[in-house]
Amino acid sequence: MIKRISIAACFISLIMVVYIGRLAWIQLMPGSTSAAVLSPLANRGGGGWQRLSVQQRQRNLVLDTGRGDFYDRYGKSITGETYSAIALFPVRADLRGQEEDLSELSRLLGVTKEQLQQKWDAVREPVFWKADGVQAPLRLTNDQITRLKKLQLNGIRVLPYRNRYLPDFEAKHLIGFTSQHPEWLQANHAEELINGKRKLVDQVGGSGLEKSLDKMLHGVGATSVSYFLDGRNAPMHGLDMRITQPGNRYYPLKAMTTIDLQLQNEIEAYVDAQGLKEGAIVVLDASNADIVAMVSRPQLKPGQFLSSDGSEWANHAIKAVAPGSVFKLVAEAAALEAGVVNQHETFFCNGEYGKYGLSCWKEGGHGRLTLQEGLAQSCNIVFATLAERLQAKELKRTADLLGIGQQAGWHRDEGFGPFTTPLRLLEEEERGQLFAPVTSKLVRDSGGEKGEHEQEKDKHSAKRSGKSDAAQKAREEAVMFAGVDGGVLAQSALGQRDVRMSPLQAANLIVTLLNEGRVMEPRLVSEIRYANGQRMVKLPAQRAQAIRGRIKPATAHALLRGMQAVVDHGTGRSIRQGLWAVAGKSGTAETTQAGIARNHQWFAGYGPVKSPRYAVAVLVENKPPGSSHQATKLFRGVMDIAARHSK
Repeated sequence: MIKRISIAACFISLIMVVYIGRLAWIQLMPGSTSAAVLSPLANRGGGGWQRLSVQQRQRNLVLDTGRGDFYDRYGKSITGETYSAIALFPVRADLRGQEEDLSELSRLLGVTKEQLQQKWDAVREPVFWKADGVQAPLRLTNDQITRLKKLQLNGIRVLPYRNRYLPDFEAKHLIGFTSQHPEWLQANHAEELINGKRKLVDQVGGSGLEKSLDKMLHGVGATSVSYFLDGRNAPMHGLDMRITQPGNRYYPLKAMTTIDLQLQNEIEAYVDAQGLKEGAIVVLDASNADIVAMVSRPQLKPGQFLSSDGSEWANHAIKAVAPGSVFKLVAEAAALEAGVVNQHETFFCNGEYGKYGLSCWKEGGHGRLTLQEGLAQSCNIVFATLAERLQAKELKRTADLLGIGQQAGWHRDEGFGPFTTPLRLLEEEERGQLFAPVTSKLVRDSGGEKGEHEQEKDKHSAKRSGKSDAAQKAREEAVMFAGVDGGVLAQSALGQRDVRMSPLQAANLIVTLLNEGRVMEPRLVSEIRYANGQRMVKLPAQRAQAIRGRIKPATAHALLRGMQAVVDHGTGRSIRQGLWAVAGKSGTAETTQAGIARNHQWFAGYGPVKSPRYAVAVLVENKPPGSSHQATKLFRGVMDIAARHSK
């Protein structure tokens, strides 16, 4: 008998040890095994059983993600507003309230009581009430708020909702968009996920400034409301709601942009009314290259991508395409800088160049004309002649001095202030280009590239001596120039063949000429401030960091006079009349789209002529050959908008 009792006691003790061990596991480990398997990052950090027990009796709703907002140069909000909205919590149907109150709620929401009940029954987690087909929660009026507060209903509350995009906000490529991207978060912010600073469902920047400043804009946490329910989804009276928010009064941050929001919106409305389907317009401050407006079409429609990569909604203002005759500004600058022409030389154009299949756009030619008139009339014969007098390295050197062939936008190659890594405000910007890029294979086949072991030795040697890899660059240029003959130079001078430039780079070229050859870096953000308005970091206007040297001021002045002649009596004379006297250069580049001949139309210039305020570049893409020059007309319209805006 004693033996049986002892065996039973041991068995019971073993069972109790197992239960005690299980209880210790639940209390001490960060989360359940199954949850850890499903999401190991989400369940690390402690407090597993406490967190799970709380989750059983409360429902959370995010009111404000804590993401920083954008403002224009005058402090006007581009993103971010707070308004009152209705929140629904998953309360059982029989505990929601009286029928008359439910009927009144349905009338306030503009739905039938049956529709209200159906939507409410489907709620599993707290949600804001949204009208069918509308992304943002319903915006309540003061009258609706007053009437709602009189209702004796469980599971509904009037709460402040932080809306990222304003009602009249049209998505802008320069701002970009946010989206959920859990794979990217796991790859780039694993530590923050582990520490609970980020969640896999967080919105992250997908393009534009939302992407380049994502790390700072993310903030320090969301503001949420907790509504307490028991295990049967019945309200726990007495607990009601609890607001949880970050305890840091310096967040969310404010990104102060260089954009003039009113001017931006007016230009967007104008180009849409004019039927711009594909292209871009860039407006820069003529004094420092700050980006005042940047419009791209097709319009950005977040979440509505037709292709797998969303390429049809790319920012065309920073895409590099053939610039056509706008590039003649660079060719003339190179000829003047190299001393192969003077401003008083005359040329003769009979309409045919006589080689390379080149001819002038004007049938029969322009006759005898000066260098300035050659630019005013955009004579192909004049510029093909200039190009063949140049060496490839002379044309490239001038293009480099003017900022062509690189990304133009503001950047820092090293961390500064709160930025611990390099920063580029326009991450998606494409580099410009003069000649076809040189591949490693071409350099290797030329016999100019060393083996990997020798290259590594050279790198270490250069590092020790403080020298750059200028020799490698020289080898690459030698290979590049070896394939550039007179025909390539002539076609390149006309802005065709391998030449590429973005509207941002074209507008910055005009700013460079207005500033006597000083190349600036167009800036989109001037500073970042704390929530209380105190400055966190300044992003100063700055000259292009990679460019050493500049063209002569006399060269810049000659080109500016030539652009004035373009509008006064040249190819741009159709826009001579307007609120401001303007100057500029038109261009047409031949291209193809799906195998069909098309033209890119350009106009880049400045105004007003006597005291320039803005440099503007307009690109209209893929127009049928023979179409009227829409880019020139749009340039005039944008300048008139700017003139009215400046009064």
